[in-house]
Amino acid sequence: MLGILAATLTRAAGRLPANKNVKWGLGSNLWNYFPRVPFTDILDVMKDTGFIGLRVTQFPQILQTYNLTAAQMAAEASKRGCHIVTISFSPPSHDAARRAEVIANSRTAMTFLKEFGAKHLVVFSPNRTNGAAPGAFQTMCECFNEIGAAANEMGFRAGLHNHMGQIVQTPEEVDRCMAMTDPKLFGFSPDTAHLHLGGCDVVKTLEKHKSRLILADYKDAKRLPNAKPDTFDRESIFDLGDGEIDFPGCHRVLKSIAFDSWLIVDLDIARKGPRASYERSGEYVVDKLDPIYV
Repeated sequence: MLGILAATLTRAAGRLPANKNVKWGLGSNLWNYFPRVPFTDILDVMKDTGFIGLRVTQFPQILQTYNLTAAQMAAEASKRGCHIVTISFSPPSHDAARRAEVIANSRTAMTFLKEFGAKHLVVFSPNRTNGAAPGAFQTMCECFNEIGAAANEMGFRAGLHNHMGQIVQTPEEVDRCMAMTDPKLFGFSPDTAHLHLGGCDVVKTLEKHKSRLILADYKDAKRLPNAKPDTFDRESIFDLGDGEIDFPGCHRVLKSIAFDSWLIVDLDIARKGPRASYERSGEYVVDKLDPIYV
């Protein structure tokens, strides 16, 4: 029996994502939809499923939520061979009067990340209602450039994270933001699910902006028949491989640029719990994506 158990564990370990050039992670936000668990439980799921990088959400409140210091977070992650790789940074970049505050907060976030050896800052655009103000889009892009300049000074790369219900949602808005920001300062950290839900052809979008890819969310989705415009329904999100997105096509784009950064499977819903969803997603990575590019 012990031999059978050992063999089973060996086979399971051999089927974890390779984490070579492409490195796999997940987002902490999923656990907010479940009864609170110790932060170490999240790290254990990461270690066991091969999604060894974490995108931290609700920073800096997450430290209070889990009653942790940054040093404790680093120590527990290191014990398990896990990494804190970025933060979801959502600044009021449309508001020129708050520019100094935004840049200062971006530096605070990157100072925190630097303790973990991270080098990426994922930058969200503001709520879509803020985009109606005259000049808001241009002001946002100018702010993104300044965030990018601060990131470069600190040895980081900053990049746009598109999202439903935010100023950068549609294919045209993604392209416009990329055109209005400096590629030397500001990159692209797309969310495949939100690209798809916003009307993009995901593979073509990645191909178009591949020179600016610094990190991405690989998140699967289905367009719901009765979806409300400009809104996000987490029921549209599915385990990797269970939705409508052509991830083999996406992976071929990554191979063409020798991508060597993080892909975050940042689930918003786990219908059978986080561990089951990440085990299922991990099987898809191993079976369908690692053979294309690891």
